[in-house]
Amino acid sequence: MTTVIVRVDQRGVASVTLNRPEVNNAYDEAMLRGLHAAIDATEASLSSGSPVRCVVLRGRGRHFQAGADLHWLSAVQAGTPEENLAASELTGTAIRRLSALAVPVVALVQGACLGGGTGVLAAADVVLCGEDSVFSIAEVRWGLHASIILPQLADAIGPRQVRRYALTGERFDAAEAHRIGLVHDVVARDALEARGAEVVEAILASGPGAVTTTKRLARALSWTAAEDGSFDRLVAEHSTARQSAEAHEGLSAFLQKRAPAWAQSDH
Repeated sequence: MTTVIVRVDQRGVASVTLNRPEVNNAYDEAMLRGLHAAIDATEASLSSGSPVRCVVLRGRGRHFQAGADLHWLSAVQAGTPEENLAASELTGTAIRRLSALAVPVVALVQGACLGGGTGVLAAADVVLCGEDSVFSIAEVRWGLHASIILPQLADAIGPRQVRRYALTGERFDAAEAHRIGLVHDVVARDALEARGAEVVEAILASGPGAVTTTKRLARALSWTAAEDGSFDRLVAEHSTARQSAEAHEGLSAFLQKRAPAWAQSDH
């Protein structure tokens, strides 16, 4: 099965669809590589006669994206430190490259968007969601942390909101996502595509060179403009945490459908 479907229309609008609906589009290595391939194709088009001018990102099925596939993470966790570092780098660079893409990225969100999925939204330029959407930055619940998407989240919602939601892992609804800046518009779920089409039309009505320059200059002022060394340190911390005793307990608890040791009540 193709885990990321890419289609480009005659206007130069690339539709990129996450395609693991049976697991609510939780990402694994195949999906991450598919996202990298979609970014590769978009970048390659920019020097061709038919450049992509906008990317619209969707998730197929009931939910946009459920974060990392924890069964995949558990398998990675059992590997070597080098394999864990490669997995963190694959994940982090996908989000980083999506943020740095020269053309606008519009994300249309239905249902749940959890964990690493919030990093995808924070990397997008325009985010629209349905009224039924729910969100969380939940890595800490499994003894992990969201280091590789923290720059994008800091850009989108500010460090103060990151310090709340990335520390508590609590879920929040579409209205709160709009209030803190993770999403730009909240619409009825059945109006999501129509509102997305309006945003795409507004982008296409603008000068492509001016749009590219504006995005580049805006990013230069942001957290995501961090140098390679800072990013490499985030990747290393993310990788190391996955093989910690705490993460072993957190992922084991999830797979065994029990509360982790740190959440046990004293009563």
